[in-house]
Amino acid sequence: MTLSEAFLWPGTKVCEKVGVDPEGEAGLLRWLVNTLVYLVLSLFVVWIFVV
Repeated sequence: MTLSEAFLWPGTKVCEKVGVDPEGEAGLLRWLVNTLVYLVLSLFVVWIFVV
């Protein structure tokens, strides 16, 4: 597994669960899921360090 595959893993798994090809037109779905996952993780980390 390469580093890019590791970063894209959450969105890829969601696409596989839904039954769409993450490399095709559903790349936008993978991008959306990855954005939400990493947004929540980033906000959690910032909250821990600031508060």
